[in-house]
Amino acid sequence: MRRAEGKKPFWRPDSVRARATVGATLVVAVALVAAGFLVTTLLRDNLYGRAELTAEVNARSVAGQLASGTAPAAIELPDDGELVQIVAANGTVAAASDDLEGAAPIGAFAPEPDPVETTTETRPETDDDDDQDDDADDDDTPASDETTAAGGGAVGSEIAYETVAVPAEDDASYRFAALTATAPDGRTYAVYSGASLETQEEAVDSVGTAMAWTLAPLLLIVAVVTWLVVRRALRPVKAIQTKLIEITGGDLSQRVPVPASRDEIHSLARTTNMTLTALDMAVSQQRRFVADASHELRSPLAILRTQLEIAREHPELLDLDATLGDVTRLQDLATDLLLLARLDAGERPPHVEVPFTELVREEVARRAATDRVPVRLEVEEDLTVWGVRGHLARAVGNLLANAQRHAAEGVTVRLAAEDDELLHLDVADDGNGVPKDQRRQIFDRFVRLDESRSRDEGGAGLGLAIVKDVAQEHGGTIWVYDAPEGGALFRLTLRRNGRGW
Repeated sequence: MRRAEGKKPFWRPDSVRARATVGATLVVAVALVAAGFLVTTLLRDNLYGRAELTAEVNARSVAGQLASGTAPAAIELPDDGELVQIVAANGTVAAASDDLEGAAPIGAFAPEPDPVETTTETRPETDDDDDQDDDADDDDTPASDETTAAGGGAVGSEIAYETVAVPAEDDASYRFAALTATAPDGRTYAVYSGASLETQEEAVDSVGTAMAWTLAPLLLIVAVVTWLVVRRALRPVKAIQTKLIEITGGDLSQRVPVPASRDEIHSLARTTNMTLTALDMAVSQQRRFVADASHELRSPLAILRTQLEIAREHPELLDLDATLGDVTRLQDLATDLLLLARLDAGERPPHVEVPFTELVREEVARRAATDRVPVRLEVEEDLTVWGVRGHLARAVGNLLANAQRHAAEGVTVRLAAEDDELLHLDVADDGNGVPKDQRRQIFDRFVRLDESRSRDEGGAGLGLAIVKDVAQEHGGTIWVYDAPEGGALFRLTLRRNGRGW
């Protein structure tokens, strides 16, 4: 049966919840296995150490009796789960616990007996010798590790350990301690004393079994808890996703929910809302731009069409100068719109070194024939900038056109270097200036102040917007101030090289 459309599966291997759950479970599993191995190892070493201690105590007790002169057959051997076997130097069993009666020797891992020091010459005792003996008696440090019994025998200083499976005990494991003892008559014996490892092995096995049985439930608990915790942590992400799907339907005024927690998801939601705000503003600006552009294009096209229709019926009424002016204005508007569209799209033509002083002179000279008011030029020679010549020329031309449109008697253009990094171009007029509360607004697109709303005298409201975008493209700024001449002073600041932006 097909799964219902739109219903998501409970388990998706590629989901964050699944990967987090699997990862956490694997990490805990490895940690538990390592901890279990460490615990069982320490437990086994501790229990085996206790068995070795028991076997050593019994071995030293038996060896001490042999060294004191007690015959092997006369020694009372322990028989409460502990095994003792006394092996003579020729390999025969001299005595053994009941459980080892008639059994072959346990092994041959007993250490060699300590060498006996002999004296090659004797000399009569003197008082000095007595003094030396007294000094020796006062010395707490033994002369050797060998233990000397009262009867003249000795117990070996070395001891060896080995785990042996005893056939007589159905191959049960015993931990044996082995050492040598020398009887007073000079005969040597190997003493083997073993402590059963059955209890120790049962304890280790029970601990290992308990850990093995609890491993799966613990991992299941870890997986379930991780799944629930991650699901709860990702619940705001689900809400954000749902809201984004709704927003993509077209309503960019909505915002995603921001969780109260001050975590990464909170930051993600805030960043998403900031992005939506910027996108909403961009879309709104684009819509206004398209609407204003359509309006600005429709007016000269309608006028041009009307003039052509009239000229078709009455050729003598055709005003060629007016028609040419409308065509020129339409061409300029199309050029401005195309440049703004390229700047908005992030188009970045190759930047080169541009002789800016020469460019300013050319723009002033190009407008000299149609200047409404004279332009006074004060420029510093041989100044260059790093940028796109065509865009810079358009910006300078728009500043000149704006100043001439609002000037009363003249325009002043000043170009100077501020320092080794910056230069500024000042274009000032003696008109009415720009009110302080409108100095930011005039750089928006299709904005014309009240005094310049007439299309016969004003432009389409794109000139200063282009200047602002070109300045930003070149890492510069554009500001408007009060001019010394009484009007507005537009200051375009540009970098003299490409460093720093």
